[in-house]
Amino acid sequence: MVILTARDEKRGLETVENLKACGLSHILFHQLEVTDQASIASMADFIKNKFGKLDILIVSSNLKAEKFIEQSYEMGEACLGTNYYGVKLVTEELIPLLQLSDSAKIVNVSSTMGQLEVVLNEKAKKELSDTDSLTEEKVEEVLKRYLEDLKEDLLETKGWPVNFSAYIMSKAALNAYTRVLAKKYPNIAINAVSPGFVKTDLNHHRGILTVEQGAKGPVMLALLPNGGPSGLFYDQMEVSTF
Repeated sequence: MVILTARDEKRGLETVENLKACGLSHILFHQLEVTDQASIASMADFIKNKFGKLDILIVSSNLKAEKFIEQSYEMGEACLGTNYYGVKLVTEELIPLLQLSDSAKIVNVSSTMGQLEVVLNEKAKKELSDTDSLTEEKVEEVLKRYLEDLKEDLLETKGWPVNFSAYIMSKAALNAYTRVLAKKYPNIAINAVSPGFVKTDLNHHRGILTVEQGAKGPVMLALLPNGGPSGLFYDQMEVSTF
Protein backbone atom coordinates (compact mmCIF):
# COMPACT_ATOMS: atom_id res chain seq x y z
CA MET A 1 0.00 0.00 0.00
CA VAL A 2 1.27 3.48 -0.93
CA ILE A 3 0.32 6.62 1.00
CA LEU A 4 0.48 9.73 -1.17
CA THR A 5 0.70 13.09 0.59
CA ALA A 6 0.26 16.72 -0.43
CA ARG A 7 -0.35 20.00 1.35
CA ASP A 8 -3.37 20.64 -0.92
CA GLU A 9 -5.98 18.01 -0.02
CA LYS A 10 -8.12 18.64 -3.11
CA ARG A 11 -5.23 18.18 -5.52
CA GLY A 12 -3.96 15.17 -3.59
CA LEU A 13 -7.30 13.39 -3.77
CA GLU A 14 -7.58 14.20 -7.48
CA THR A 15 -4.14 12.69 -8.06
CA VAL A 16 -5.13 9.50 -6.25
CA GLU A 17 -8.24 9.18 -8.41
CA ASN A 18 -6.18 9.71 -11.56
CA LEU A 19 -3.72 7.02 -10.49
CA LYS A 20 -6.53 4.62 -9.69
CA ALA A 21 -7.99 5.26 -13.15
CA CYS A 22 -4.63 4.07 -14.53
CA GLY A 23 -5.02 0.79 -12.64
CA LEU A 24 -2.97 1.68 -9.56
CA SER A 25 -5.45 0.75 -6.85
CA HIS A 26 -3.29 0.35 -3.74
CA ILE A 27 -3.04 4.06 -2.95
CA LEU A 28 -4.32 6.12 -0.04
CA PHE A 29 -4.10 9.86 0.51
CA HIS A 30 -3.28 11.80 3.66
CA GLN A 31 -2.86 15.56 3.85
CA LEU A 32 0.61 16.70 4.92
CA GLU A 33 2.18 20.11 5.42
CA VAL A 34 5.87 19.43 6.07
CA THR A 35 6.38 22.66 8.02
CA ASP A 36 3.48 21.93 10.41
CA GLN A 37 4.33 19.61 13.31
CA ALA A 38 0.64 18.88 14.01
CA SER A 39 0.08 17.83 10.40
CA ILE A 40 3.15 15.58 10.50
CA ALA A 41 2.04 13.99 13.79
CA SER A 42 -1.42 13.37 12.33
CA MET A 43 0.07 11.48 9.40
CA ALA A 44 2.35 9.45 11.66
CA ASP A 45 -0.63 8.47 13.82
CA PHE A 46 -2.56 7.47 10.69
CA ILE A 47 0.26 5.17 9.54
CA LYS A 48 0.76 3.69 13.00
CA ASN A 49 -2.93 2.98 13.56
CA LYS A 50 -3.58 1.57 10.10
CA PHE A 51 -0.36 -0.31 9.35
CA GLY A 52 1.71 -0.47 12.56
CA LYS A 53 4.96 0.31 10.74
CA LEU A 54 6.48 2.02 7.71
CA ASP A 55 8.72 0.26 5.20
CA ILE A 56 9.69 3.02 2.76
CA LEU A 57 9.76 6.80 3.09
CA ILE A 58 10.23 8.82 -0.09
CA VAL A 59 10.46 12.53 0.68
CA SER A 60 10.01 14.96 -2.19
CA SER A 61 9.47 18.36 -0.60
CA ASN A 62 10.10 21.38 -2.77
CA LEU A 63 9.37 25.00 -3.33
CA LYS A 64 9.93 26.06 -6.94
CA ALA A 65 13.60 26.76 -7.64
CA GLU A 66 12.72 29.51 -10.11
CA LYS A 67 11.12 31.54 -7.30
CA PHE A 68 14.57 31.87 -5.79
CA ILE A 69 16.69 33.12 -8.70
CA GLU A 70 17.20 36.23 -6.58
CA GLN A 71 15.41 36.14 -3.27
CA SER A 72 14.66 38.11 -0.18
CA TYR A 73 15.60 36.87 3.27
CA GLU A 74 11.98 35.82 3.85
CA MET A 75 11.86 33.77 0.65
CA GLY A 76 15.20 32.17 1.43
CA GLU A 77 14.01 31.24 4.90
CA ALA A 78 10.84 29.73 3.41
CA CYS A 79 12.86 27.68 0.92
CA LEU A 80 15.11 26.23 3.63
CA GLY A 81 12.08 25.68 5.86
CA THR A 82 10.39 23.46 3.30
CA ASN A 83 13.26 21.82 1.43
CA TYR A 84 15.47 21.04 4.44
CA TYR A 85 13.81 21.60 7.80
CA GLY A 86 10.47 20.23 6.59
CA VAL A 87 12.13 17.04 5.38
CA LYS A 88 13.91 16.74 8.73
CA LEU A 89 10.67 17.15 10.72
CA VAL A 90 8.89 14.46 8.69
CA THR A 91 11.84 12.08 8.89
CA GLU A 92 12.29 12.44 12.65
CA GLU A 93 8.59 11.77 13.23
CA LEU A 94 8.54 8.65 11.05
CA ILE A 95 11.85 7.00 11.95
CA PRO A 96 10.30 5.13 14.93
CA LEU A 97 7.84 3.51 12.49
CA LEU A 98 10.61 2.73 10.00
CA GLN A 99 12.60 1.01 12.74
CA LEU A 100 9.75 -1.48 13.12
CA SER A 101 10.35 -2.67 9.55
CA ASP A 102 12.90 -5.33 8.64
CA SER A 103 13.62 -3.66 5.28
CA ALA A 104 13.36 0.08 5.92
CA LYS A 105 14.40 2.62 3.28
CA ILE A 106 14.52 6.42 3.16
CA VAL A 107 14.85 8.13 -0.21
CA ASN A 108 15.42 11.89 -0.16
CA VAL A 109 14.60 13.46 -3.52
CA SER A 110 17.31 16.07 -4.03
CA SER A 111 19.01 17.82 -6.94
CA THR A 112 22.38 18.06 -8.64
CA MET A 113 22.09 21.78 -7.84
CA GLY A 114 22.89 20.76 -4.26
CA GLN A 115 26.22 19.14 -5.13
CA LEU A 116 29.11 20.76 -3.28
CA GLU A 117 30.80 22.01 -6.45
CA VAL A 118 27.83 24.39 -6.82
CA VAL A 119 27.97 25.67 -3.21
CA LEU A 120 31.01 27.96 -3.87
CA ASN A 121 31.52 29.15 -0.26
CA GLU A 122 34.76 27.35 0.61
CA LYS A 123 34.18 27.13 4.36
CA ALA A 124 30.70 25.68 3.88
CA LYS A 125 31.95 23.29 1.21
CA LYS A 126 34.73 22.04 3.50
CA GLU A 127 32.37 21.53 6.45
CA LEU A 128 29.70 19.75 4.42
CA SER A 129 32.24 17.46 2.75
CA ASP A 130 33.82 16.30 6.03
CA THR A 131 31.75 13.15 6.37
CA ASP A 132 33.59 11.85 9.44
CA SER A 133 32.74 14.84 11.63
CA LEU A 134 29.49 15.91 9.95
CA THR A 135 26.50 16.40 12.28
CA GLU A 136 23.04 17.93 12.02
CA GLU A 137 24.29 20.81 14.14
CA LYS A 138 27.13 21.56 11.72
CA VAL A 139 24.78 21.39 8.73
CA GLU A 140 22.43 23.85 10.38
CA GLU A 141 25.26 26.15 11.42
CA VAL A 142 26.14 26.46 7.73
CA LEU A 143 22.52 27.33 6.94
CA LYS A 144 22.46 29.87 9.77
CA ARG A 145 25.55 31.63 8.38
CA TYR A 146 24.05 31.59 4.90
CA LEU A 147 20.81 33.19 6.09
CA GLU A 148 22.70 35.84 8.07
CA ASP A 149 24.68 36.79 4.96
CA LEU A 150 21.52 36.75 2.84
CA LYS A 151 19.86 39.11 5.31
CA GLU A 152 22.82 41.49 5.15
CA ASP A 153 23.04 41.26 1.33
CA LEU A 154 26.50 39.72 1.56
CA LEU A 155 26.07 36.58 -0.57
CA GLU A 156 28.49 37.59 -3.32
CA THR A 157 30.95 39.14 -0.86
CA LYS A 158 31.04 35.98 1.29
CA GLY A 159 31.29 33.63 -1.70
CA TRP A 160 27.81 32.09 -1.61
CA PRO A 161 25.90 31.27 -4.79
CA VAL A 162 23.88 34.30 -5.86
CA ASN A 163 21.32 32.85 -8.26
CA PHE A 164 19.10 30.08 -6.84
CA SER A 165 21.19 30.31 -3.67
CA ALA A 166 18.52 29.24 -1.16
CA TYR A 167 17.51 26.28 -3.33
CA ILE A 168 21.15 25.25 -3.75
CA MET A 169 21.83 25.49 -0.02
CA SER A 170 18.63 23.64 0.89
CA LYS A 171 19.59 20.70 -1.33
CA ALA A 172 23.23 20.72 -0.20
CA ALA A 173 21.97 20.57 3.39
CA LEU A 174 19.57 17.76 2.50
CA ASN A 175 22.39 15.76 0.93
CA ALA A 176 24.52 16.28 4.04
CA TYR A 177 21.61 15.33 6.31
CA THR A 178 21.22 12.12 4.30
CA ARG A 179 24.81 11.14 5.16
CA VAL A 180 24.32 12.02 8.83
CA LEU A 181 21.19 9.86 9.02
CA ALA A 182 22.86 6.95 7.25
CA LYS A 183 25.58 6.89 9.92
CA LYS A 184 23.08 7.26 12.74
CA TYR A 185 20.71 4.52 11.53
CA PRO A 186 22.78 1.73 9.93
CA ASN A 187 19.74 -0.56 9.91
CA ILE A 188 17.95 1.74 7.43
CA ALA A 189 19.10 2.23 3.81
CA ILE A 190 19.14 6.03 3.45
CA ASN A 191 20.10 7.69 0.18
CA ALA A 192 19.53 10.91 -1.76
CA VAL A 193 18.74 11.08 -5.46
CA SER A 194 18.37 13.68 -8.17
CA PRO A 195 15.60 12.47 -10.50
CA GLY A 196 16.90 14.69 -13.31
CA PHE A 197 15.20 17.63 -15.04
CA VAL A 198 11.69 16.20 -15.16
CA LYS A 199 8.66 17.78 -16.83
CA THR A 200 6.43 18.76 -13.91
CA ASP A 201 4.15 21.57 -12.78
CA LEU A 202 7.06 22.95 -10.73
CA ASN A 203 8.99 23.89 -13.89
CA HIS A 204 5.98 24.49 -16.14
CA HIS A 205 6.81 21.23 -17.96
CA ARG A 206 10.08 22.60 -19.32
CA GLY A 207 12.02 19.51 -18.22
CA ILE A 208 13.56 17.00 -20.60
CA LEU A 209 12.56 13.78 -18.82
CA THR A 210 9.14 12.23 -18.45
CA VAL A 211 7.74 11.58 -14.98
CA GLU A 212 8.27 7.86 -15.61
CA GLN A 213 11.94 8.42 -16.42
CA GLY A 214 12.40 10.65 -13.39
CA ALA A 215 10.84 8.07 -11.10
CA LYS A 216 13.35 5.35 -11.99
CA GLY A 217 16.06 6.49 -9.55
CA PRO A 218 13.80 6.97 -6.50
CA VAL A 219 12.01 3.67 -7.19
CA MET A 220 15.31 1.82 -7.57
CA LEU A 221 16.49 3.10 -4.18
CA ALA A 222 13.14 2.39 -2.53
CA LEU A 223 13.35 -1.24 -3.63
CA LEU A 224 16.97 -1.92 -2.74
CA PRO A 225 17.57 -5.38 -1.26
CA ASN A 226 18.51 -5.59 2.39
CA GLY A 227 22.17 -4.77 2.89
CA GLY A 228 22.17 -2.42 -0.10
CA PRO A 229 24.10 0.86 -0.27
CA SER A 230 23.37 3.68 2.16
CA GLY A 231 24.57 7.24 2.61
CA LEU A 232 25.07 7.87 -1.11
CA PHE A 233 23.93 10.46 -3.65
CA TYR A 234 22.58 9.30 -7.00
CA ASP A 235 22.20 11.29 -10.18
CA GLN A 236 19.18 9.46 -11.58
CA MET A 237 20.29 5.80 -11.41
CA GLU A 238 24.05 6.27 -11.06
CA VAL A 239 26.10 6.96 -7.94
CA SER A 240 27.48 10.49 -8.05
CA THR A 241 29.53 12.77 -5.81
CA PHE A 242 28.09 14.90 -3.04
